[in-house]
Amino acid sequence: MASALIELTGYLNSPRQDDVLLDKAGISLDRALFPLLVRLSAAPGMGVAQLADRVGRDPSTVSRQLAKLEELRLIKRPLTNEDMRVREATITKAGLRAVTAITEARRKLLHELVEDWSKEERDTFPKLVQKLADAMKAKHEEMRGSQTSGNKSKK
Repeated sequence: MASALIELTGYLNSPRQDDVLLDKAGISLDRALFPLLVRLSAAPGMGVAQLADRVGRDPSTVSRQLAKLEELRLIKRPLTNEDMRVREATITKAGLRAVTAITEARRKLLHELVEDWSKEERDTFPKLVQKLADAMKAKHEEMRGSQTSGNKSKK
């Protein structure tokens, strides 16, 4: 199972796969930017640090990438009254149209991959993938919690 997951992760993280997805969506966008855009559409109002943590990138890199998305008018980052340093990003109508196109292209590509599977396999697969994702998220949060409590005990 581990080798299959490594192979799948390699394909999913391949820049070539990103290009295929963006091409099928009819979107012209730097492939480093669209994962941020998709994340923001699913969880609007994230700041740089939170988004950087979610996508596994450095906050300064994410900040530059958000500035580019804002320049493209796909997101907006208004200043907040509570903390002028925090600029939570939200998706614009144009950004939502891009995400919708990417989502539809992803659905079509996935359908092409599983079209010869049995109905039972197609019905079971998303449930198992979600179960794995939930388990990974729980383990990630557990590890983060133990690191945080370990840091507090060292102080």
